Amino acid sequence: MEIKIGIQHVARELAVDTTATAAEVEADLRKALADGTLIALTDEKGRKVLVPADKVAYIDLGQEKARPVGFGAV
Repeated sequence: MEIKIGIQHVARELAVDTTATAAEVEADLRKALADGTLIALTDEKGRKVLVPADKVAYIDLGQEKARPVGFGAV
């Protein structure tokens, strides 16, 4: 799933492809906001992205399963 994160006072958004579900990302963000800590996301290649939860302007949760593109067998 692709997640786009808008950070306060930063012109570009941060895009992360992750295997986590939308519910897991939302729960992690809520917990990080309540605790005043960092939100940690792991992308599909195993790299971690850390963002201060209080600086997050928005999170756009994409589709959980992307549609296949092309003429291959369905």
